[in-house]
Amino acid sequence: MKEQVQQVIEDIRPILQADGGDIQLISVDEKTGIVTVGLHGRCGCCPHAQMTLQAVVERKIKELVPGVTAVERV
Repeated sequence: MKEQVQQVIEDIRPILQADGGDIQLISVDEKTGIVTVGLHGRCGCCPHAQMTLQAVVERKIKELVPGVTAVERV
């Protein structure tokens, strides 16, 4: 599962980098399906970061990786 999540993050990364941000996979809990990521650059301090996390990152990961239940940021 971790490799699948990492691949989705690699696919999403250019979108965030285009706006001066970035994303890093921190962990994947295969028992609970919770993925933890870190947002950096503009994404780390952007007031819309939570919306980006849910609308873009979480939606895409849940769509493409079976078993993922949530994406949280640290």
